Formats: sequence, structure tokens, C-alpha cells
Amino acid sequence: MVDVETQHKALSLRVLTVDDSSVARKQVTRCLQTVGVEVVALNDGRQALDYLRKLVDEGKKPEEEFLMMISDIEMPEMDGYTLTAEIRNDPRMQKLHIILHTSLSGVFNQAMVKKVGADDFLAKFRPDDLASRVVDRIKAADIS
Repeated sequence: MVDVETQHKALSLRVLTVDDSSVARKQVTRCLQTVGVEVVALNDGRQALDYLRKLVDEGKKPEEEFLMMISDIEMPEMDGYTLTAEIRNDPRMQKLHIILHTSLSGVFNQAMVKKVGADDFLAKFRPDDLASRVVDRIKAADIS
């Protein structure tokens, strides 16, 4: 359950979600809508990187436009690891909070999450965990 103050803060926030699976995008979107944030959903890492580069070329800061980005790892065109590394290597985008959201597990993936600089790693199909991470970020956000 999300408290009223958190719901109020959430109304002014957006989350960028990136996943090639339409089913996964819909699940994440439904989960985030219950928290109250607006969702911008994109299909793959290349599309997300192009979108973020366009924002910064317009003088916008991704960390101000979005509470966070939630990205799948396994995607065509550009995977979530590469997307995260590209964002972290660009000083204009590197402050964006990134959660890698995947059905993959194991020590290798956790090591890769750290290596590319993601802020967090979350298993797919656990909507309560996802909602909890988003609520924690909303509460930590400096928004009145």
C-alpha cells in the first residue's frame, strides 16, 4: 500500500522502462501505475539510448526527467548491459538511476550489473519488489 504523501509525489514523476517483450512492458506499466508514476515505455536499448541522447541534446537532464530507468537485460539491437554502460560513459546522462530488470539470475549477472554501473538488479515477475523499489526512490526524491 502506498501512502497519500508518496502517491502525491508520484504524480509528478516519470519512469522510463525498456523491454523488448510487450508482455513485460505491460506488467511493469501496470505495476508502476498502481504506484502512481507516469510510464514511458520503449522497446529496446538502442531506442532508449537514442531517446535519452535526444533529451540531453535539447538541454534536458535525464535524472530530472525520470525518477529512474528500468531496463531488461536481454534485448535485440542493444542489451541492457550495453545501454547502462553507454549511459554511465556519457557525463550528461550518468546520474540517471538504473535498475536492470531481468529473468536472468546468478553470480555472473550480478557481477555484470556492478561492472556496467547499474544502481540495482531486480528479478522479473515480482511486482511487489518492483513497486517497493519505486516507492523507495519516490520517498528519497527531493520533490515537494
